[in-house]
Amino acid sequence: MALKSTVFKANLQIADMERHYYQDHALTLARHPSETDERMMVRLLAFALHADELLAFGQGMTDDEEADIWRKDLTGKIEQWIDVGLPDEKLIRKACGRADTMLVYTYGGRTAEMWFAQNADGFARLKNLSIINLPPENTKALADLAQRSMNLQCTIQDGQVWLSDGERSVEVQCEKWK
Repeated sequence: MALKSTVFKANLQIADMERHYYQDHALTLARHPSETDERMMVRLLAFALHADELLAFGQGMTDDEEADIWRKDLTGKIEQWIDVGLPDEKLIRKACGRADTMLVYTYGGRTAEMWFAQNADGFARLKNLSIINLPPENTKALADLAQRSMNLQCTIQDGQVWLSDGERSVEVQCEKWK
């Protein structure tokens, strides 16, 4: 019998002073059995950083034809493709060909550094690709915020990102690698 995804509910209040985006989102996240709290919370953070009324979670973890998060226009054209982790370079190339912009949020410390170094030449040719690295101490602190039912506030201002559950706050450093 296959294991089922665990459902997490998140009420996410976003105050993005840089984009002048202020909105509340009631989100349902399905955490695949092989997905960690850390990866799920990085997905949630990526959603907050790019929040939009057309932004949606995809089946990227289990389907190579879908992003972890994406924004499609009303015709179905993919405007923004966002993946989390260390995706295969071939999948990134394919996504760059299908979407206007492609973003990858990496984490994992030394493992992420090695992944980037091994694929840097291929990434350099992809003009619509951006890669953002998150330090392991930040992503581990994000994982500590994970609960089946979450009330979170995300504040983005002057290049700083804060995620809080009302009791604990995590400042997230986003390092642009490409």
